[in-house]
Amino acid sequence: MSVRHAWVVRDGGTTASWFDVRLAFADGARVDALAVLSGSEVRVEGVRAEPPLSIDDLAVLAEWLENPLYEACVPAPARAASRRTRPARPRGREERRLVAREYREAREGGADPVLAVMRATGHSRRKSLRLIGQARDEGFLAPRRARR
Repeated sequence: MSVRHAWVVRDGGTTASWFDVRLAFADGARVDALAVLSGSEVRVEGVRAEPPLSIDDLAVLAEWLENPLYEACVPAPARAASRRTRPARPRGREERRLVAREYREAREGGADPVLAVMRATGHSRRKSLRLIGQARDEGFLAPRRARR
């Protein structure tokens, strides 16, 4: 991820700074965003993605951008006392157990299980579907189709 300061606009006593944000993935996909810092608030003004983002991926975009954008936009003294740290997420077998638990809870509650996995892991829809498949392969979830 890269964050580049683009320009500053001053109007009276207020200042607004714009930042170009680029998120590049290993598979060649990328997301370009325009963010603005006004006062102590950071907002995303525009997003362009190749390939286009699904609605679910767009919902997760703020989580992907939050920490790097905050680090680049907000001065160090202002963020020292106000930032929360994210808990470390499990990897490997424990991550697949988490995926299975979230998937089952969402299905039982009548919610979208893939979206629940995306929220729990912070991964994209594609990666979440891959993790669900891996959880099935390890036996944490029932097979998708009965084998004959």
